[in-house]
Amino acid sequence: MDNERTFIIAEIGINHNGDMCIAKKLIDMAKNAGCDAVKFQKRTIDVVYSPEVLGQYRESPWGTTQRQQKEGLEFGKAEYDEIASYCRSVGIEWFASAWDIPSQYFLRTYNLKYNKIASAMLTHLAFLEEVASEKRHTFVSTGMATYADIDEAVAIFKKYDCPMTLMHTVSTYPSQEEELNLLMIQTLKDKYNLPVGYSGHEASVSPSVMAVMLGAVAIERHITLDRAMYGSDQSASLEKEGLDRLVGMIRKIPLVLGDGVKKFEEREQAIAQKLRYWPEPTPHLKASNE
Repeated sequence: MDNERTFIIAEIGINHNGDMCIAKKLIDMAKNAGCDAVKFQKRTIDVVYSPEVLGQYRESPWGTTQRQQKEGLEFGKAEYDEIASYCRSVGIEWFASAWDIPSQYFLRTYNLKYNKIASAMLTHLAFLEEVASEKRHTFVSTGMATYADIDEAVAIFKKYDCPMTLMHTVSTYPSQEEELNLLMIQTLKDKYNLPVGYSGHEASVSPSVMAVMLGAVAIERHITLDRAMYGSDQSASLEKEGLDRLVGMIRKIPLVLGDGVKKFEEREQAIAQKLRYWPEPTPHLKASNE
């Protein structure tokens, strides 16, 4: 990560709906917008979900059970090999958040530059140990967490001397703007003396821009081809227009903030010469002033 540049992650997650063509379009969308990385999600279905849950009724494009839906949304080795190859070809980093230890072992085979701890996994201490032991820079989301939960997670990553960025997150989908509590970015930074980013689930663009203004070093946003598509995360995602606008605004922030040093440079000096012209007073005005 470049300390001078906001790291922007386009969260594809499961918004590909099990379709590699959609996944590639989303990768292209992120690359063309100027994002630094795309992120997916990886699950071992029979580890993450109980047989009772998988047997429940669930209407989806893949069938009528939870198992059929979960399996329909899950990419395997062939798909991830293709993702790795495609991301290399277009020139964008990719990584994924694992939701179980076998999935983390699977992702480890790709020698990825980054790891991600989803908020749901923050309290799974054995899982955190596995991830931290890799010593890859890890983005750690803090949704659904108490300070005690975050304390334990931070302690594990420090034990392994694993670089990390805490991600302030509110785990509602989509989040209401009054729930976002962006001042937590500074609170987390002060409390843990770590870099802090923001993972947003709101439908709008401006809070993520505000997060950067408040010091967020990384921004993660879900992306989609169309919010009306099937899927639980689609409505909390940005379409192409929103992503382009978000990245453009974030990249402009350092330009307009400058360095805080007062300047009076050539372009302003030329204006001053025009506007600061005071002719000598006429003789009768001089006399009346004496």
